[in-house]
Amino acid sequence: MKVAVLTISDKGHQGEREDDSGPEIKEIFQRQGDEIAFYEIIPDEREMIIDKLKHLADNEIADLIITTGGTGFAPRDITPEATKEVIEKEVPGLGEKMRKETAKYTELTYLSRATAGLRARSLILNLPGNPKAVRECLETVIEIIPHGIAVLKGDITEH
Repeated sequence: MKVAVLTISDKGHQGEREDDSGPEIKEIFQRQGDEIAFYEIIPDEREMIIDKLKHLADNEIADLIITTGGTGFAPRDITPEATKEVIEKEVPGLGEKMRKETAKYTELTYLSRATAGLRARSLILNLPGNPKAVRECLETVIEIIPHGIAVLKGDITEH
């Protein structure tokens, strides 16, 4: 599976904060043998997020596009809104499962607005910006993502 990682952080983009979440995502997928096809840190700018997600999906750069950051309540947290503008079909179950399963660590997980959806032949998944939360969220969905990607690519017929 080809994976793109897009860290969305004003401070990370400006070099004022180290990106710990993006490398955490890359490491998790590399450990299971997936290819990291793309990685970039961009600011919390709606149009830039939209353009980058469209580019990655429409040019089939990655089967799975993971964003990290911008899913909370801060005024510049707009990743889910940008994602919803880009996707053609929502996949609400992934966000629901991540919130439900990670609530055992903290109920603050229910404040996450992370979403997921399909564009072209790519799955886009929003994750929080905290590396610990990234690990916990991915643990809940990483086993089912390959099946979804296979169906999306036409490799498995869903009945």
